[in-house]
Formats: sequence, structure tokens, C-alpha cells
Amino acid sequence: MSYASLRAAFGAPRRATALLLLVVSAACGGDSVFIPKIEETNFAAALDVNLATSTKTASGLYYRDLIVGTGATVPADTNKSVTVGYAGYLRNGTEFDSGTLGPFTLGTGAVIPGFDEGIRGMKVGGRRQLIIPPALGYGGERVGAIPSNSILVFVIDLNRIN
Repeated sequence: MSYASLRAAFGAPRRATALLLLVVSAACGGDSVFIPKIEETNFAAALDVNLATSTKTASGLYYRDLIVGTGATVPADTNKSVTVGYAGYLRNGTEFDSGTLGPFTLGTGAVIPGFDEGIRGMKVGGRRQLIIPPALGYGGERVGAIPSNSILVFVIDLNRIN
């Protein structure tokens, strides 16, 4: 078989195959990033996450009062200074941080947006669980032991409104 006949027989299919591979690799979105959805996430049993008994806000934050406090309420629309106790967990149950935070002023960017939003409406003496989507946490940034695009679970105790 001559070169011309080989090229005629196999040249066009090779070009088509190369073009197909190029199209398929572009369609796969090599730069796509997995962002988990809270509703599709399996949480460690120890976290006691119960979306059915939690409230979902317009931003996608879920919260559930574990203990309703008896003190003053953090207003939803003002930038009050608060002090909280907290523990933060990854969805697999790994604790990444805990302690006391504050005083800090809500609405100033002192904490991640989901933490800020989740404190509003709490009463002093209350304990609340927050399930924070990546967009209201650290997003695509890795921060210490927290992988990028992590769903975060916090348990917050509102100690005082300062």
C-alpha cells in the first residue's frame, strides 16, 4: 500500500479523532471545582446535624437553636458587639478550632459571613448550630486545616452582647 493510500485511509480518521479528543477535554472543564451542597452532604453522626429541624436562610445558611437563651436578643439589622464561645468542625466531624471570640462587632468582616449571619437573632445564654456553605465560609481558599470549598459546622454559645 502506498503512502497516499495509507493517508487517504487513515489520515482523515486521525484528524477526526484528534478533534474529538480536543472537544471532549474542553467539555470536561479541566478547571471545574467541586463545591458540595449542604443538602447532599453526609455529616458525621457526632455532629448531630438535622437539616429537617434547622432553618435555612435566603443565603443558604442553616441554623438550629440547641438551647434558646433567656437574655437579650442580637438584633438582625444592627452591628452589635458580641462575645461567643464556639467550636468549628468539618463535615467529617474533625474539629478545626474552638475557644472564645470577642468582643467583636457584627457586620464589620471580623468573622466569616456565615458566622456573622448565624449569630443574629440569638439570645444571650443560647446555643446554636450553624451549617455554613462554602460561599459563606472561606470559599475556594484553604485556611489552615480547612480545605477549600468546605462546608463548616459551628456550635456557638452567645455569652454576651457588649
